[in-house]
Amino acid sequence: MQAATEAQQGIFAAHQIAALAESGAIKPGWPFAENQIQPASLDLRLGRRAWRMRASFLPGARSVAEAIARHALHEIELGPGAVLETGCVYVAELAESLALPADIAAAANPKSSTGRIDVFTRVIADRARAFDTVEPGYRGPLFAEISPRTFPILARSGSRLSQIRFRRGNARLDDSAHAALHARQRLVSLENPDFVGGVSISIDLSGFGDDGLIGYRAKRHTGLIDVDRSDACEIADYWEPVFSGGRGELVLDPGEFYILASKEEVLVPPDHAAEMKPFDALVGEFRVHYAGFFDPGFGASEAGGAGARAVLEVRSHDVPFILEDRQAVGRLVYERMAQIPRDLYGAGLGSNYQAQGLKLSKHFRGAR
Repeated sequence: MQAATEAQQGIFAAHQIAALAESGAIKPGWPFAENQIQPASLDLRLGRRAWRMRASFLPGARSVAEAIARHALHEIELGPGAVLETGCVYVAELAESLALPADIAAAANPKSSTGRIDVFTRVIADRARAFDTVEPGYRGPLFAEISPRTFPILARSGSRLSQIRFRRGNARLDDSAHAALHARQRLVSLENPDFVGGVSISIDLSGFGDDGLIGYRAKRHTGLIDVDRSDACEIADYWEPVFSGGRGELVLDPGEFYILASKEEVLVPPDHAAEMKPFDALVGEFRVHYAGFFDPGFGASEAGGAGARAVLEVRSHDVPFILEDRQAVGRLVYERMAQIPRDLYGAGLGSNYQAQGLKLSKHFRGAR
């Protein structure tokens, strides 16, 4: 086989993902659902079974099924719906399996709605030595590790908690390429952003609206969240609003979960995709993003997204940490698309977070 040209390398667009399925490289357990294929990713659906595990694991030299047989506490039938409790680790089979060509790899991430309700989920492949990573040429099943951290959830066969991207070659931008792309098409609403290791993103603690709302802190001991139901939960039952009070700072309590937003408006051009680096020890002992994929067209005016912010899922580790307005908290890393998607994020795809400011997940009524 001839080596792929530079133009062919990069993240696969929706029509290329559909072609992978038609060729048998993606094997759905049942036909794809509506909007399951996104502009640069495929939503992964839960299969029919899950297992409560003693602990998280990586299979290493074994299959995931072998690790489940060794470490599972009990099996759960997902078909009619099952409650997944906070503080527990589950592994669920996924409806999609893979038979990838030797030159195509994949990477997974939680969906935005999953990250915003503090459900920690990672995809595992057989013999994997890293989570959310599928080696080129992988042939086998996929599983999802699921660990609700704050809210118990109700999930079932077909629920979509994770998403996967397919890529050929390495089309990730280096520092100079990020700067050149920003000069061509402004990626963030700053004149001179930092491009070391990606595009720097800072936090907005000045307040949204007249009341100075800067974010939300999750409550403990709440009711269930049905992951498949939109506009079903009252915000006040699950979240405490956090206000600026004119201070321009926020003390993160260790172990607490916050929804905050970036200071910058973000743009992902149609010929690129982006990913937020979830943790950077250089800026503090906290995590700022669990669901890191940004699709082509996010924040683009032609897709109805002018002014879109990056919503940040924030948790401090071990010690209290003071965040200040405009403090750098993460980096967006851009990667070239192998082909431009025919439909962009937000352009008639039922995208929930185009043109967002500070916004909770789709599960909550009246979220800003």
